Amino acid sequence: MAARDALGQAARLASSGALTQVLFRVGTFALNAFTLRYLSRELLGVVSVRLTLLYSTVVFLAREAFRRACLSGNTKRNWTKTINLLWLTVPLGVFWSVFLGLVWLHLLEVPDPSVVPHYQAGVVAFGLSAVVELLGEPFWVLAQAHLFVRLKVIAESLAVVSKCILTVILVVLYPQWGLHIFSLAQLSYVTVLVLCYVIYFAMFLGSPEATKKSFPVARMKALLPNFVEDETFVNWKEARLTWSFFKQSFLKQILTEGERYVMTFLNVLNFGDQGVYDVVNNLGSLVARFIFLPIEESFYVFFAKVVERGKNVKDQKQDDISMAANVLELLLKLVLLIGLSITVFGYAYSQLALDIYGGSILSSGTGPNLLRCYSLYVLFLAINGITECFTFALMCKEEVDRYNFVMLALSFTFLCVSYFLTHWYGSVGFILANCFNMGIRIAHSTHYIYGYFKESTYRPLAGLLPSPVLLLAYIISGVITGFSEVVFCCDKGWAARLIHISVGALCFAATVLTMFCTETKLVQFVRSQ
Repeated sequence: MAARDALGQAARLASSGALTQVLFRVGTFALNAFTLRYLSRELLGVVSVRLTLLYSTVVFLAREAFRRACLSGNTKRNWTKTINLLWLTVPLGVFWSVFLGLVWLHLLEVPDPSVVPHYQAGVVAFGLSAVVELLGEPFWVLAQAHLFVRLKVIAESLAVVSKCILTVILVVLYPQWGLHIFSLAQLSYVTVLVLCYVIYFAMFLGSPEATKKSFPVARMKALLPNFVEDETFVNWKEARLTWSFFKQSFLKQILTEGERYVMTFLNVLNFGDQGVYDVVNNLGSLVARFIFLPIEESFYVFFAKVVERGKNVKDQKQDDISMAANVLELLLKLVLLIGLSITVFGYAYSQLALDIYGGSILSSGTGPNLLRCYSLYVLFLAINGITECFTFALMCKEEVDRYNFVMLALSFTFLCVSYFLTHWYGSVGFILANCFNMGIRIAHSTHYIYGYFKESTYRPLAGLLPSPVLLLAYIISGVITGFSEVVFCCDKGWAARLIHISVGALCFAATVLTMFCTETKLVQFVRSQ
């Protein structure tokens, strides 16, 4: 029963997260499209690649390992020690912010001040924003562990909206401010994000609702670091697991942001080309952020609660492992079909999407081919997210440590492949290298899952095998929409564009209808959860 409750909560968290993300980000999507027409490609490249990489690297290295370790297991634990451990993310973030800030200021190429002014202030502001965001980490983990469905989504959405509105206002009124605009917007984002969590818990703790739920934390003071007499400051089991995940997270960050590290440190693209690549990358990853990420984060919590880390399939509670295997199979099928839809229909509509979104700055040159390749990459992202989600929820500390060596080899290989493919194919080479990277990671995770369930009757990897009839529907849709793009898109006026869009809508409707007829088990799962 507890496993079923966890499944229902995880499903609500994922679906609510995806829906609210879409609703809030539609507005920010339009605001970004508006802002894009006021920026130079060089300024866009410095903000989107160089400075954002600094921020994401600091945040990832400082908190990712803590999140994974502290979300493992159930919620019945000594939360005082867990919160103490989570506060260590702040000094760690300060260290990484100062160290990497010096690298960004003194070792990397500095952009031309006449084209991109106030670069030094931008580095300081983005490093500071990472530290500010880490101040909310204990609140985030506590909310995620107890599956607060709406808090995370609303907080992030409000933060993104405030950032975009401030950016638009400053870009229109004070375009000469350069990077000051994006520095203020970034600080606004993290401030709103942290305040949302602090205000929520200030109202929630001590309330009748918290008492009714037997919430493990009673006062706001308990969310600060606390020393307990005759006890250790942190839970050393969690601390050791954090160290294992930290070694892994360092490598995972290289794999996740590898192309930006290659751009930043090896200068294979100029700032203008970096800007176009990043816009296309963000446009292509919309589905990953809207749908795949909420599913991955929510069901990682589900799997971590239902299956016991480090135990083989026979030693698990059979009702729980049966449910976990069934959910894994259906999740794999769900993300596979979403990924296939993006791959098939994204190919024929990439140029049109870029022209509508950013005008000729994006739709000319390599932009359309970049987005077409990214449509294929989305399929790899979809499968990897769920397979790694389950694998990481199941691995014991020793298995995590062994996997770190795999990640080390993969990181080095990925960087080499990125460098050479970029020299041969330009910015498209980055996406091809990412496909290679994800393919290897998927192979590792599926091998682990196959070996884990080999001695049981469960075969969750069957979720990666769609119906042959549905595959045929995808192939036919891909051929028809590809032909439609050649005939009607994209320089023949809006009437021809509308015909092209209508053809795609009809093909997509036919594919979805086929999906409903052939994948009845998946449809029932989505409806019920």
